[in-house]
Amino acid sequence: MKIGYKLAAEAFGPKELVRQAIRAEQAGFDFVEISDHYHPWLDVQGHSPFAWNVLSAIAARTETLGLATGVTCPTVRYHPAIIAQAAATLALLSDGRFTLGVGSGERLNEHVVGQGFGSVRERHERLTEALDIINLLWQGGYQSYEGKYLQLEDARVFDLPPELPAIAVAAGGRRAAELAATHGSGLFATDPDPELVSTFVEKGGTGPRYAEVAVAWAPTEQVAVTEAHRTTRWAVTGWKVMAELPNPVNFEAASATVTEDDIRANFVVGADPRGYVEAVQSYTKAGFDHVVLMNAGPDPDGFLDFFASELRGKLIG
Repeated sequence: MKIGYKLAAEAFGPKELVRQAIRAEQAGFDFVEISDHYHPWLDVQGHSPFAWNVLSAIAARTETLGLATGVTCPTVRYHPAIIAQAAATLALLSDGRFTLGVGSGERLNEHVVGQGFGSVRERHERLTEALDIINLLWQGGYQSYEGKYLQLEDARVFDLPPELPAIAVAAGGRRAAELAATHGSGLFATDPDPELVSTFVEKGGTGPRYAEVAVAWAPTEQVAVTEAHRTTRWAVTGWKVMAELPNPVNFEAASATVTEDDIRANFVVGADPRGYVEAVQSYTKAGFDHVVLMNAGPDPDGFLDFFASELRGKLIG
């Protein structure tokens, strides 16, 4: 099992994210994962740097730390040909430490280019075509593709790594888990759902299985809850809300009724290692082998110290 640290690109500027990644490597994390957004979820978070620049800087400043997008949408704001090139370059810069996490995206980030954000069915079809294009380009040579939504004309990625990155596809249901197996080489999820893993495996998936665990570390539970409620209450609204709203102001409204008790029900909070261990175990029992801790607490350095001194040994022991 590998344990990862989530770089909250909506909550910190680019230099701070690089600093946290370096500290995460020193603290004993196996990898970092970064969100790829154009906007933050809430204005109070206040940031949203370009994830690919941040990952490149991290690759240059670390030695063993794995890197992953969690996740990028290669269908609207980006054309998949650009993501195929970017991921190949980052794999080279990191000496093979990069995993390309992909998903069908959120309106929050994709609407900015003025091309709309279609139905759930259309998004799934677009993602399938995008994965076709990425895999085609990674075969080498000049390639063309004519899809229902996406096209490619005489394109070639010249700099390909000796070993291609894993493609971990975000899945919240059986259909996406099947896509992860047939068009990707890994799975990405946010719930400890064993059916996602079993579907992925049944359909031929053999690669890494990533999952995110929401936590909020602080010396006291109440401090952790207060901060997570202030900055991260959007996370309990669910994907049917999170995928559809266009701007932070909409998430302010959608999360207005979220309470601190909702935070306690959805996050591991405070400084007791037992809650963190139990949460991670629920994912490993479901079949995930790469578990990412997403800390919404007020003190990133305190959390990293806590992981190094109190938590890591209990998770890998």
